[in-house]
Amino acid sequence: MVGGGRGAFIGGVHRMAAALDGQIELVCGAFSSRPEVSKASGQDFFLPSDRVYGDYLEMITREAELPEGKRMDFVAIVTPNHMHYGPAKMALEYGFHVVCDKPLSFDIEQAEELQKLVKKTGLIFALTYNYTGYPMVKQARAMIAHQEIGKIRKVVVAYPQGWLSTLLEASDQKQASWRTDPSKSGIAGAMGDIGTHAENLAEYITGLQIIKLCADVSTIVKGRRLDDDGNVLLRFNNGARGVLYTSQISAGEENNLQINVYGEKGCLIWKQMEPNTLTVKWLDQPTQIYRTGVGNLYSQTNDHTRLPAGHPEGYLEAFANIYRNVAMCIKARVLGEMPH
Repeated sequence: MVGGGRGAFIGGVHRMAAALDGQIELVCGAFSSRPEVSKASGQDFFLPSDRVYGDYLEMITREAELPEGKRMDFVAIVTPNHMHYGPAKMALEYGFHVVCDKPLSFDIEQAEELQKLVKKTGLIFALTYNYTGYPMVKQARAMIAHQEIGKIRKVVVAYPQGWLSTLLEASDQKQASWRTDPSKSGIAGAMGDIGTHAENLAEYITGLQIIKLCADVSTIVKGRRLDDDGNVLLRFNNGARGVLYTSQISAGEENNLQINVYGEKGCLIWKQMEPNTLTVKWLDQPTQIYRTGVGNLYSQTNDHTRLPAGHPEGYLEAFANIYRNVAMCIKARVLGEMPH
């Protein structure tokens, strides 16, 4: 693992998710840009001292020198945005698979370079847009793929949060500080941080691609250096229209990602804060409520569900589904099989 040491948020999420199914073990890491924090974090995770490194350069170089069966199998990159490209590129060049937190890179040039490198090496590269791991997101995607609501006409996706309604970064709060710093986050603030999740969810569920957009991106809180609110009109490659709204200054909101997909025959509604429910509103039939573990759901849905009906699954399980799929792909490579 690169990043995710003491004081980090997403690193802990990645570790818990990776460990959930007993398929993945944390064996080494460079957990901070500060070597002393990396070493202390390694002790927290009960790792042997010789597998805790001062930086990713040392980690990848030394792990590559170990014999197969003892070296790491893949690298999980859980750093702020500006530190994704370096370790991802080096890991691929040294023959390691990669799991990387979103966004892929700091800018488009880095993203295109990584894309070329993945194609050249043929290695597995997973980007953790974790909301695609929810069972009911899989169900919505399958229903649309099977034309159950007809041709898609309109997509409305919203992702409001309220945690940056004040100038929180001025208090040196770690998450606010780097996410609003253009030298670490990149040119986008809220739109790059959570708007990318909304965009990804819209394309993933519908199977469509956004081909045109018109955006009003704003910085509302005085003194902030990056955007904290945005409203976007979308056009998809099948002619459908869409609206994407993302905000981190919507006071009172928590993590309210939700999507409505309107087809010729009806509408699918999914809300991240009620993730085990998918609502289908039909043009000429009563509304239907789908729940995880209940009824005739698509195999993709059931394959990503762990618990019986009525036992809530959430954020960590959705994240874990991505890691489990990565583990299955790596295992299939080792055995010379095709992943399921």
